[in-house]
Amino acid sequence: MTARFVDPAGIEHEAPWLEVAGEQRLEDCLPVRPFPVLKGRRVAPGWWWSATNHALVHYGFKAMRTQVMLLDHNPQVVALACRPVELLWRGRGGRVVSHAPHLMARLADGSGLLVDCVGRFGAGRRLVRRAVHLEAAAATAGWHYRLVGFPSSAVEANVRWLAGYRHPRCACGRLAEVAACFRTPRALIEGVRLLGDPIAVWPSVFHALWAGVLKTPLERPLHERAVAVTSGVGAER
Repeated sequence: MTARFVDPAGIEHEAPWLEVAGEQRLEDCLPVRPFPVLKGRRVAPGWWWSATNHALVHYGFKAMRTQVMLLDHNPQVVALACRPVELLWRGRGGRVVSHAPHLMARLADGSGLLVDCVGRFGAGRRLVRRAVHLEAAAATAGWHYRLVGFPSSAVEANVRWLAGYRHPRCACGRLAEVAACFRTPRALIEGVRLLGDPIAVWPSVFHALWAGVLKTPLERPLHERAVAVTSGVGAER
């Protein structure tokens, strides 16, 4: 299996996949394919400001934008990229098959994650067949591959709300103070009132939840009586 990528200078390369996976910083590469604007789609291609990258990350459609947001929220992800690599292999009859996964993430352990995003109607047969090859290719390089759909409505709504406070400026330099306040599990509103003026404190608390400094179950609707506790993570994102 070979891989094609476009380096930061805009030069296209093709090399064995294992060589690329082991030596190339794909998170720094340009997208190998653009996303077309399709009539009838409610969300056109656009850009997401990533708290992980501290830069814009491209996305092509709604399901992809949602996954960019979730990966940006994941503390195990240290870098994100849109379609930075295309894999090529021989299919039936010797025909060359190529596929560029929608997203790539660099994980904290140094490995990589390739992601294809599935819309509300699920994955097509062709993508399901290709996913088998992509998963095997990722595994040979010590990477991971996921074919993912939409999260639950509660998780998506909660993370989208917290994403509004993802910029480091929302921490207001108070993350250590927030973490100390929530060492004992308590309702969000109780901690906020202990910390001071709610209007000034809520952005820091929401940023702490985004960055993983605080944790609370996101599978249920997030509200002021939700119980949060310090997670032990101290880095700003």
